[in-house]
Amino acid sequence: MQFCDDCGSMMHSEGGEMICKSCGATAGRDDELAEQFVSMAEQSGEEVVETEEGANFEGKPTDKSVTCEDCGHGVAWYTIKQTGSADEPPTRFFKCKECGHRWREYN
Repeated sequence: MQFCDDCGSMMHSEGGEMICKSCGATAGRDDELAEQFVSMAEQSGEEVVETEEGANFEGKPTDKSVTCEDCGHGVAWYTIKQTGSADEPPTRFFKCKECGHRWREYN
């Protein structure tokens, strides 16, 4: 990742140079840094979850065993939300697949 010397915004690669989308400044690519970057594989459609406020979305099923305090069932739906400030861990919200009991877990 390369940042603009003029305004500090993140630059993007276009051709053989880096361009700042904020102020339009250009710079040469820092190829020494580019060798350290790791490219991640693109997510498939099955992995991407898009929801909007009020959507009827229960979340993803847990991949590890959790236990519902009400019925003892070991599988629940979960979603993750950032409820505190950015430097705090996110909160996981669970909903039991058996009885519908809801609870949250703080990391």
